[in-house]
Amino acid sequence: MSSPLIQTLTSGDLRPESMKGVLLVDFWASWCGPCRMIAPIVEELAQDNQGKLTVGKLNIDEQPEAAMTYRVMSIPTLILFKDGVELERIVGSRSKASFQQMLDKHLV
Repeated sequence: MSSPLIQTLTSGDLRPESMKGVLLVDFWASWCGPCRMIAPIVEELAQDNQGKLTVGKLNIDEQPEAAMTYRVMSIPTLILFKDGVELERIVGSRSKASFQQMLDKHLV
């Protein structure tokens, strides 16, 4: 991962009791072309929203139980959590503006 602002997450990190604050999780895999396409956008979102939320990436090939728990059927899937509760999700590749619009609805 090239950005120090993005955490590498495991299934254990996504237990509701261990999630505090606002967390944006990018469910991805190395073989997924659209996942690689949005990676720079996710990095920009982490930079632009620094201090407002935590951004993490979870590799579904390495952490399949998290993908099953959160019913991630297609990737990329970005899920926004607040204190362990899912607020919203976007499935598929979108523009930076689309992702930021989702975040703006929930960040105060």
